[in-house]
Amino acid sequence: MATPAQVDQDETMARKLQAEYDLEYAMSQQSEQSETDMNLQSQSRKRSASTSTDEIEIIDHGRNSRLADTRPLCKYGAKCYRENPLHFMEYRHSGQVNSIVSENPQKKLKDHHPTIEQPKVEINNQSHSDIDFDQLSNKYSYYLSKVRGLDNEFNSRNNSIHIKEILSLEKSELISSVQFNYMFDVSWLLDQYPPKDRNNPVLIVHGYSGQSRTNLEQQGHPFSNVKFFQAKLEMSYGTHHSKMMFLLYSNGLRIVIHTANLIPQDWGRRTQGVWISPLFPKRQDKSELALDNDTGFKQDLLDYVASYGPALFEWRSRIMECDMSAAKVFLIASIPGRHAGRNLDRWGHLKLRKILKRHGPSKDKVSGSWPAICQFSSIGSLGRNRDLWLYNEFRASLSATSATKLSHLGERKADIKLIFPSVENVRNCLEGYKGGSCLPYSRSTANKQLWLDALLHNWAAKKSGRHHASPHIKTYTRVSPDSTELAWFLLTSANLSKAAWGALEKNQTQLMIRSYEIGVLFLPQQFGDDASFKTCDLKTHWLIPYDLPLIPYGSKDAPWTWDTPHLEPDTHGAQWIPGGYKAFRESRYEKDE
Repeated sequence: MATPAQVDQDETMARKLQAEYDLEYAMSQQSEQSETDMNLQSQSRKRSASTSTDEIEIIDHGRNSRLADTRPLCKYGAKCYRENPLHFMEYRHSGQVNSIVSENPQKKLKDHHPTIEQPKVEINNQSHSDIDFDQLSNKYSYYLSKVRGLDNEFNSRNNSIHIKEILSLEKSELISSVQFNYMFDVSWLLDQYPPKDRNNPVLIVHGYSGQSRTNLEQQGHPFSNVKFFQAKLEMSYGTHHSKMMFLLYSNGLRIVIHTANLIPQDWGRRTQGVWISPLFPKRQDKSELALDNDTGFKQDLLDYVASYGPALFEWRSRIMECDMSAAKVFLIASIPGRHAGRNLDRWGHLKLRKILKRHGPSKDKVSGSWPAICQFSSIGSLGRNRDLWLYNEFRASLSATSATKLSHLGERKADIKLIFPSVENVRNCLEGYKGGSCLPYSRSTANKQLWLDALLHNWAAKKSGRHHASPHIKTYTRVSPDSTELAWFLLTSANLSKAAWGALEKNQTQLMIRSYEIGVLFLPQQFGDDASFKTCDLKTHWLIPYDLPLIPYGSKDAPWTWDTPHLEPDTHGAQWIPGGYKAFRESRYEKDE
């Protein structure tokens, strides 16, 4: 079983640095904020169903300070000589808070504000129990997350949603729920449920081990209704990266697949994607053996849940009881392991290839002139040249069409265009450089694949209003040469990495995947559209999160790397010094001044 030190460094280390930064900064402000914190926490816990929900802004100053108590004390205390950020994440240090609070550098750059602001949730003065899903739904049940500070047209109910609204969609009783994810703030998560549902059973499925697992489980100690399940990660450098909710109501089951961690930062000023299923009712005839509609959604979901083992068999049974024939999307998931034989194309990019080959667009409609656009928030090690994986097996899967034989995919392969934020994108985003903490790409990896830079495009999202909202969303699509049509669209947790999508081995007879991932594939014919989705702006058929046509990197652009110092002031007047707030305080900028 993988240890914390073995987990994918490009995905995990950045988030630990982000958490360290947030934690140390919150601790530095604790003395002056303590009275405010206690009042806010008291108000949060006293919130009732009669509270006017259009006044809720979901701001919590006290979460990070509570997390500090879960770390054991380092035996060296304030005299600790260690520099590894992982050490400071796993151990607290006596004197750490006092040393931070007592310092008052006169000439350092302006700090980030410690408050993690959430979008305002407006539900027309209705209580949680009065919300009708039909009021929030759109044709595709695909949304962007609400972003704090945007104009109302970009946060409208037709195209955006907040986690509080997701958890408040049903009038009927919520019996229990499951939250699959990578990062968690348990107390904050429970506050997102309607007050009447906050004591109902919640199962958290995660991939942590060792001290990280202990820290997570200690977050749940105050809440008797919260249970934890650790997904096995037997492949080194793998992560439990899937982001999904099971919401079991008295009248059915709802599935939510999205891209956000369950932490306030991810639901505040970042761009995320959400798919919300219909409410799947219980089957009338329990003896009926038919599992699915033509998308295979139910069977694929059963297979995915089965990969976790006996601990989730109860939920497998609940899924079996439901009629999921209303699902119009295809499930594209990854589970760790080496998959061969009849399992070769059940997971990862080969599953995407299989679905596109069977149900995707015709090669007569979608030719090689339709590029594949990959948009993601992290980049793994892809090899010393593009032909080793990206322009080989992965490109073949993205290029698949319904009339193309697997052995002849090379005849009509698509060009590939990649969207990943540049340093300037991050510097100018709503959070400033802190927005880059959700974009883990290491300098060492980037230096080994400089060929990738020629394929990169800036994050530009003015039409969706999210031009300055750091993109944690992950999407993949094929777009027409004139940028007005999409052949298909995939929303997923999977970043651009072999760990997420899989890499072929043993003369292409085996697919090796390291991580858990999950996403949904939208095909036009499943929604009664013609041969493609139409794209122009928010008032037309399809909500694409970024602008078309794409904007390639300029000569001065470079991909964001989270472990590189960035000294030009950001939108908050701050620099980015890898190592968290401690390193920020001791930065070269201060010493030179």
